[in-house]
Amino acid sequence: MKTRFAFDRDGLTIALPDGPSYEVVESRSALPLTDAGAALDAALDSPIGCRPLRELAEGKKSAAISVCDITRPAPNWVTLPPLLRRLHEAGIPVEGVTILIATGLHRGATQAEIETIVGAEIASRYRVVNHDAKVLDEHRALGSTRRGTPVYIDERFMAADLHITVGFIEQHLMLGFSGGRKMIAPGVAAQETIKVIHSPRFMREPMATEGSIDENPLHEELLEIARMARHDFLLDVTLTQSREISGVFAGEPVAAHAAGVEFLRGTSLERLTGLADAVITSAAGYPLDLTFYQTIKGVTAAEHIVKPGGRILVLGACPEGIGSPEFADKLREYRGHESYLAELMSRPVEVDQWQLEKLALTESRNEILFYTPGIAKDQMGSLGEKSFLKVEDAVRELLRGLPEGARVALVPEGPYVFARVVGEVASRA
Repeated sequence: MKTRFAFDRDGLTIALPDGPSYEVVESRSALPLTDAGAALDAALDSPIGCRPLRELAEGKKSAAISVCDITRPAPNWVTLPPLLRRLHEAGIPVEGVTILIATGLHRGATQAEIETIVGAEIASRYRVVNHDAKVLDEHRALGSTRRGTPVYIDERFMAADLHITVGFIEQHLMLGFSGGRKMIAPGVAAQETIKVIHSPRFMREPMATEGSIDENPLHEELLEIARMARHDFLLDVTLTQSREISGVFAGEPVAAHAAGVEFLRGTSLERLTGLADAVITSAAGYPLDLTFYQTIKGVTAAEHIVKPGGRILVLGACPEGIGSPEFADKLREYRGHESYLAELMSRPVEVDQWQLEKLALTESRNEILFYTPGIAKDQMGSLGEKSFLKVEDAVRELLRGLPEGARVALVPEGPYVFARVVGEVASRA
């Protein structure tokens, strides 16, 4: 059989040999809204848990809006115009609005990417700036959380009279679901804050995983940080497989985000009848597979549907290579999950160690194979031994030794697929 996977901009078709029992696990979603514009208007004028945005903005002179960076397919060019219109109707001028690209520790967006992120018209009229987590002086110190996380938030965000986030909700490898509070931290937080929330203290929490909100300590920590930053208003959407808007959630940040998560859980969960012997997953294609750093998210999502000890093949184009210089150095020096996980417990937290930590935790339970043509094998440390130059060779290794009729799950959109096994309890001791 042949299956097409999201890969780079154009996709990748893989021919699979007879023998295994293949199951395509596709992303489920609600139907696209017939009138997204009307839904946005209704959500902004009748928000969840607070007054309409226009009323919240009355008497204010400025507003800061945190939006997703280029690695996320948030439809800001659709969601921002009705929101901006209400700010102006309330008296906030164009020059009083600052739109911050919530990079976290990702690289800043280029001018061309800014036009892609917010739309050419907004990019030309408004102040749109990159957040830079590495310049502490550009952040305001807000104290520490109850767990001791130091909180530093971009001064341009904090200086505004009204603090708004605009994003979208999908499952997230350690925060349960994206959106909402994530647009504050790590979105516009300093690296001094990001290092702590991405440290082993949170990364190794069993509940800090995809699809988990209840009792997720990282979710609770980010909610506290967002409160400290006075997160005033949220506008999040959910998306269909073709990236159309399926739901709009606006209002008081905690309540509105919770409503969006509940909607996504009810409409997107794919239920499987058993764990797979092996999984082929993508990193969801462009823009998420631009780098190996982002591609790892396809690996961690697959671990929920594969047997302990089973194999995972992850596909990612990685045209921009590995990621940040810090992450590239760590990957090049990687010598296996056991030594890496042990090292992290005895040294200060370093930039971008957490993504490799998540990969190492998965590698401790499953064998991971890679088809990432944008990266040379000698850049991948010990992972290079499991990296293949041809996708056919990678598939052959994945299937090697599997019995006739072995269950192989095919996940064309990787981290955008929210799948769990029902009717069977998977033990991951």
